[in-house]
Amino acid sequence: MAVRRKLVAFDEETWQAVDLLGRDSMKTFQELADEAFRDLLHKHGRPTDLQAALRESARAAAPPAPARERRGRRR
Repeated sequence: MAVRRKLVAFDEETWQAVDLLGRDSMKTFQELADEAFRDLLHKHGRPTDLQAALRESARAAAPPAPARERRGRRR
C-alpha cells in the first residue's frame, strides 16, 4: 500500500483538543486521523478501501435486478 504524506496545520486550540483526545483514548495522531477521514468518507457515501470501491463499481455497472412479485394476501 502506498503511503501519502501531507502537512496539516491546526490552530493551537484545535491541536490541544486533538492532542488531549489522543492521550485520553490512547491513540496516535495517525489513528485519530485515519478514523476521522474514514468517518468523513462514510458521511459522503464514498468507499473507504479498495474492496468497497470495487464492490460499489460492480454494483453501479450491474443491470438493475428485476422486481420481485409479491405473494400473499393483499389488504
